[in-house]
Amino acid sequence: MHDKIRLANTLYHQDTLKTQKYTFNVGDTINVHVKIQEDDKERVQIFQGVVLGKKKEHSPEGTFIVRKISSGIAVERIFPFVSPNIAKIEVLREGKVRRAKLNYLKDKKGKSAKVKEKIKVVQKEKQEKI
Repeated sequence: MHDKIRLANTLYHQDTLKTQKYTFNVGDTINVHVKIQEDDKERVQIFQGVVLGKKKEHSPEGTFIVRKISSGIAVERIFPFVSPNIAKIEVLREGKVRRAKLNYLKDKKGKSAKVKEKIKVVQKEKQEKI
């Protein structure tokens, strides 16, 4: 009996697990393209915000929290990593943070609620003139 349940669970997890791995971290500003079903129409709505935290990233039941400010009101939304309702995720900015969870941002308002941007150093090849 237990073998059948274990087999059913593994088959379920293999079917639901996406092959695409998202490459964003806590503190990044991302666009989450969410599919919304209205009557018989389907449209894509963009939810743009800062990633506050991740849970069980490499598991089928893993989630991440995105927070945005809309008309002065903070809106937090929890998205599962494995979901047919997420069309795609775009990384707009990489944040420079030193925490795994950014719960301290919930109390901040205005400019103090911003996350510093990570600066990437790009080395240019020196061209020698002959």
